Amino acid sequence: MEIKVKVWIEDENRNLIFGSGKTEILNQIDQTGSIAKAAQNVGMNYKKAWSHIKILEEYIEDDLVLTKKGRAEDSGSKLTLKAKELMKLYKTLDEDIKEYSQKRFKELFLDRESDIVKESKNV
Repeated sequence: MEIKVKVWIEDENRNLIFGSGKTEILNQIDQTGSIAKAAQNVGMNYKKAWSHIKILEEYIEDDLVLTKKGRAEDSGSKLTLKAKELMKLYKTLDEDIKEYSQKRFKELFLDRESDIVKESKNV
């Protein structure tokens, strides 16, 4: 037996604001320097990837991705420091919640499983 946990952040209207999908898009943009390549790498079309970025930027009221068109060396897409900070915070939250979930699951189910088995045999 094992526990699975998925972490995401919603607004007060239950709209998805941030989670593993948006984090992965941002991570891919950071690695590839391209929204199109990032979208392709996560199996999403460009328009949807750009939409995810815009929703998040609108909610936090700050730029996350800076784009520069052209073929110059500095063209393409780059993450802002705010985007990198947001990704880092989400990763920390996600890891903390999963770590706690694993610990608590073990306490409630796995550590007690042998006690439950012993009790049922004594009945």
